[in-house]
Amino acid sequence: MARLMSVSLTEPQVIAREKTVTRRMGWRMARVGDQLTLCRKVMGRKADEPLVRIAQVEITAISREPLAAISQADLVAEGFPNMTASEFVAFFCSTHRGCRPDSLVTRIQWRYLTATDNNTTEEVA
Repeated sequence: MARLMSVSLTEPQVIAREKTVTRRMGWRMARVGDQLTLCRKVMGRKADEPLVRIAQVEITAISREPLAAISQADLVAEGFPNMTASEFVAFFCSTHRGCRPDSLVTRIQWRYLTATDNNTTEEVA
């Protein structure tokens, strides 16, 4: 079963399939080959709030790095092509408790999957 991951801050980028990288404060248990279900919101939903699944992805790369080490290419892959590295770092820190520019984060890269008729998954071009 795929692990659930919230993408509430980048839902439009995921829907448009523009986001292929995310940074997380935790997620040390993730491994290359793991499948994730990207959802609007996972934790903190109200009792009547549905779990909205947006996309299935497969992790293709994982690394740990300082948040401030983000490259221009990764700003694009994160879905923020018009942000500077310092703007992204400020945004990330403002939305993640305890985060600082020198915090080590988990960089997770993925490819999008789609269900086929025989209930397997394949890469979306």
